[in-house]
Amino acid sequence: MFAINTFIFFLVSLFALGYTAPVTSGTGQATFYTPGLGACGGTNSESDLIVAVSTQIFTGFPGAGANPNLNPICGKQLTATFEGKSVSVTVVDECAGCALNDIDLSPAAFNQLADPSAGRLSGVRWTLG
Repeated sequence: MFAINTFIFFLVSLFALGYTAPVTSGTGQATFYTPGLGACGGTNSESDLIVAVSTQIFTGFPGAGANPNLNPICGKQLTATFEGKSVSVTVVDECAGCALNDIDLSPAAFNQLADPSAGRLSGVRWTLG
């Protein structure tokens, strides 16, 4: 009985503290940017298959702390899908200008989903895995 009460107390405490599960998928807009030194501490180029996720997702990822280079989201794979085309990319950066479910891709990654002349894609589905 004690174990059950302890577990229930734990769950209630999580909700009382405002715990929310990490965002691991979404639908939003995709843009592209010129990579350089990313928030994860590495330097990338336009030909790398990489992505920057929104500040809310980056800083809200479980285990994220004061040093963004040590954020556990860094190096995670994300699959983005748009109009039947998909690309797998690695999370290396934070996108301060992105809304919650928006992503910012490298030019090489964006090009696998659509022509760069599109500039911005709406309805991009993504999954972090």
